[in-house]
Amino acid sequence: MSLKDFFKNDRFAAMAGCELLEVSDGYARARMLITPDHLNGGGICQGGALFTLADLAFAAAVNSHLVLTFSTSSNITYVRSIAEGYVYAEAREIVNHRRMPFAEVRLTDEEGHLLAIFTSSGYRKENAVISLEDS
Repeated sequence: MSLKDFFKNDRFAAMAGCELLEVSDGYARARMLITPDHLNGGGICQGGALFTLADLAFAAAVNSHLVLTFSTSSNITYVRSIAEGYVYAEAREIVNHRRMPFAEVRLTDEEGHLLAIFTSSGYRKENAVISLEDS
């Protein structure tokens, strides 16, 4: 099993249409195709959908070290709206602390326009190693 397979167990992100494209050391890239179900009353992508995509990318980046890590605090700033097409989330771990990592996720559209910036800190569980062995 790969780390991408491990995150297929994130049922909420999967239900929202989030797809993990790439994971490497302290880095992850994900995407989501906006559908009519993602739109808010104003006809643009709902902020919670974008947050979910960013959170998945964050989780993959900070868990890339195979120590179970959860978010402790997150912030998102929306700078541009979107109503259709793919949204991409690119997460980079800024601080790889043994207990409290910090990462930034940039959300962009298909043309590379910045939509939002998400930052999050996490907490690494003691002795909680992610097993990627085949079951």
